[in-house]
Amino acid sequence: MAKKEQQVLREMMRFVMLRLVNGTPRNTNSSVLSMQLNGAGYPNTKDQAKSEIRWLEQQGLLEVEEVESVLIVSITERGEDVANGLAKVDGIAYMRGA
Repeated sequence: MAKKEQQVLREMMRFVMLRLVNGTPRNTNSSVLSMQLNGAGYPNTKDQAKSEIRWLEQQGLLEVEEVESVLIVSITERGEDVANGLAKVDGIAYMRGA
């Protein structure tokens, strides 16, 4: 896969991760997100999912707590805005009114 295609895939995966967390009433974890992404057609390893979660945390879109080897994830207000297509962040696919 070409480098540009890989970047587009990562940006889409980040958006889908935000949507999945946003659709969760309280919080979720890295293992569940990895499985959900795989089921949605975004193949990944648990390590890749954790790397993307940490990236989203650095952007202020997720709050993350590490419990043993699992990351417990909840969405921030800014993350909700991006997940709902109301705000844009470079590095994340933009879907207006998603």
